[in-house]
Amino acid sequence: MKEEVLDQGFLEILDKLGNDLTVVNSARVSFGKRKTEYTDGDRKLVKFLVKNKHWSPFRHIIVQFHIKAPEFVMRQWYKHVVGIETTSSSMTKDHAWNEISGRYVPVSDFYKPSNWRAQSENNKQASEGSIEKQDEATKIFDGIMQSIVDSYEKLMELGVAKEQARLILPLNQYTEVYWTASFQAIMNFIELRDESTAQWEIRQYAIAMKKMMMELYPETTKIWFENNSHN
Repeated sequence: MKEEVLDQGFLEILDKLGNDLTVVNSARVSFGKRKTEYTDGDRKLVKFLVKNKHWSPFRHIIVQFHIKAPEFVMRQWYKHVVGIETTSSSMTKDHAWNEISGRYVPVSDFYKPSNWRAQSENNKQASEGSIEKQDEATKIFDGIMQSIVDSYEKLMELGVAKEQARLILPLNQYTEVYWTASFQAIMNFIELRDESTAQWEIRQYAIAMKKMMMELYPETTKIWFENNSHN
């Protein structure tokens, strides 16, 4: 399952563990019970778990994603490490995150916005609408990016190591990551990044992820978003 995101990015599911029954069976193990068919009673149980914030059963669903996104998007993404915890107090316990290395692989792709947004008048860290001089902004962007790419390639031609040549690269360089997370962690990401104050670029990944989770775990995902007080 794969969704194209932005101009050259994507979100792909490589592997998964569990289904809609996983949550209810994990919750019912306390009573020594296990279901093989999903019923209205299961929906009520999941609703109860979400409303009362009993998160541990949701951590038995695990999904592995392959993500291609601009570096500035991944810097925001890396904060989302909840939902993997067992007994450790560390927020990164068992959180799987592996990224392509610019020391080994030359960087070749860079994100180019299709629209230049204006700075928000009410939020110092947000943007809104579009600026009038789109073509002028694009011309400036294209010029500096061409200079950067040419210089990067020239440095490597001179024999400069990739780990040093990359020092001149900007945050719109695309990177690739394998991210393995629990259902809870994934929902946390979607809730925080698919909302009006999130940066537009990362929100596109959250929207794509929500669509994919609705396909994989329709019952659990729907109940989560209908009943979690965060929304």
